[in-house]
Amino acid sequence: MRLTTEPKPEPTVRMVPPPARHGGPVPWERYFSRGAHAMVPSEVRSLFSVAALPGIVSLAGGMPDVRALPQQVMAETVADVVREHGPTALQYGAAQGDPGLRERICSVMALEGISARPDDVMVTVGSQQALDLLARVLLDPGDTVVAEGPTYVTALGTFKAAGARVVQVAMDRAGVVPDELAATLGRLAAEGRPAKFFYTVPTFQNPTGATLPAGRRARILEVCRRAGVVVVEDNPYGLLHYDGEPSRALCADDPERVVYLGSFSKTLAPGLRVGWVHAPAALTRKLVLAAESAMLSHSALAQLTVDRYLRTQPWQDRLAGFRAGYRARRDAMLRALTASMPAGVSWTVPDGGFFIWITLPEGLDSRDLLPHALAAGVAFVPGTGFYADGRGARHLRLSFSYPSAEQIDEGVRRLATVITERLEARGRQ
Repeated sequence: MRLTTEPKPEPTVRMVPPPARHGGPVPWERYFSRGAHAMVPSEVRSLFSVAALPGIVSLAGGMPDVRALPQQVMAETVADVVREHGPTALQYGAAQGDPGLRERICSVMALEGISARPDDVMVTVGSQQALDLLARVLLDPGDTVVAEGPTYVTALGTFKAAGARVVQVAMDRAGVVPDELAATLGRLAAEGRPAKFFYTVPTFQNPTGATLPAGRRARILEVCRRAGVVVVEDNPYGLLHYDGEPSRALCADDPERVVYLGSFSKTLAPGLRVGWVHAPAALTRKLVLAAESAMLSHSALAQLTVDRYLRTQPWQDRLAGFRAGYRARRDAMLRALTASMPAGVSWTVPDGGFFIWITLPEGLDSRDLLPHALAAGVAFVPGTGFYADGRGARHLRLSFSYPSAEQIDEGVRRLATVITERLEARGRQ
């Protein structure tokens, strides 16, 4: 036998900072991981503290109107859960989630055409945790994610923290353009950087409010199948439609290739922090392992509360009432925009959800506009927050889901005044 003595590669050495002197501040930035350094506040979250100040009309955050939820009903539901299932509700549970709630979730997804089994559902802490777990399970540093442009701001932060590169595909008023998606996926594959998955909010999209029509949904599934790319369908607003029936989910037509994310945050209450992910069995098993390492198990009390609410309350009738309230607010915002905005400003007209996407005239930048708007007493989200590369300066997002019709009218009037003043100032330059 001949033994080789090839030199071994030198191990990678990471410099650990020396301990701080006793009583001195710890230089924590030197201890952070690369992923932690990639974590930065989103423009939406950064606005919340300012938008909550007295005198500010906030058209920024997409908060549901939980005031419309019967508070006494929720109090009785929680009390019944504790009284009847206290030892279970106050104990650890399984990381995949309560079996009864997972059955109920399958019934909820059936409204969008999805035929699901409880074993392929995992309960999460809102759909945001599902995004985080998917990033941990599917993404390595340097991987590429393709998403709509613009897209949900916190998804961008999640993918970036995982070390991924996000490439965004152009949208029009009907959502992402299939030909643009096909061209992007093909170019990335040719460059040797194929997309790991395509992330989409196909129904009442955040931030534009756009909804993919049925034909375009089929085309997008075909494009992704041909490219060998899986789809992550984030659908927190799908049951908040203002007319007709819910849109058929992408997952309904390709459950093996589409991972579906849902949430009760918009249709019940975000404070319960109950969402879910529906995925093929092989992926679900890995997600459960990732959840166990992150939190052991989700709140049994929150899960049993949602389960009991769905079993004992006329939740679909109540949801219809929520939709009527949101529709009235949308209409109030559309009327205010039509009455107040100067020429050159345009906007989307969503068929559901919480958001309207504004396009400003050439030469205006929503980031520069924001401090003037806050000084005038109105908050919005600049469009740049919804792009990975800083685009979107001519856009901004308005939310109509929480303020009253009177607040919406006043907030839009204040914003229109600021836009008009900035246009006049630009004209004088």
